[in-house]
Amino acid sequence: MPLSVPNILTWFRILMIPVVVGVFYLPATWLSPWERNLIACVVFAAAAITDVLDGYLARRLNQMSAFGAFLDPVADKLIVVAALLALLYLKRVDVIVALIIVGREIAISALREWMAKVGQAASVAVAFIGKLKTVAQMVAIPLLLFHDQLLGLDCQWLGTILINIAAVLTVMSMLYYLRKALPYASVRG
Repeated sequence: MPLSVPNILTWFRILMIPVVVGVFYLPATWLSPWERNLIACVVFAAAAITDVLDGYLARRLNQMSAFGAFLDPVADKLIVVAALLALLYLKRVDVIVALIIVGREIAISALREWMAKVGQAASVAVAFIGKLKTVAQMVAIPLLLFHDQLLGLDCQWLGTILINIAAVLTVMSMLYYLRKALPYASVRG
């Protein structure tokens, strides 16, 4: 495993998962609900920022590696899924929305693996709609984790709108990737 600044940031993102989820399981006397929400929000936001930063630094410092290319999307999926599970537990996100997002991540990961096996990995490289979906998720989730009012803004309301937009973009991006892979599928009898 190559030890580089981008890979360290990716590992940081993975290590933050227990904090984002675990803060809600601490004894009630340790933290107020507001403090729990704030900690989860800030930690998730920091992890989301490292997602942008590690890719930028990998290119800028010429520290791109096959391991980093593998680990980065895994870290993204793990923290999003963990946060969605916490939000489900807290009843801050709809089950259908969470299933759409998690189901798409599993399906597209499998699709990318299959496309790599048939030598067509570039056909399902990350597209703009996938990046747009990720941005919507990475903004919606901290808002839903924070849950409270912030400068007069109802974070739960805005987060719910954005996570629903993310779910729609999730379906659209999945259809986009499936359409890209369709020419390589063959029917066998």
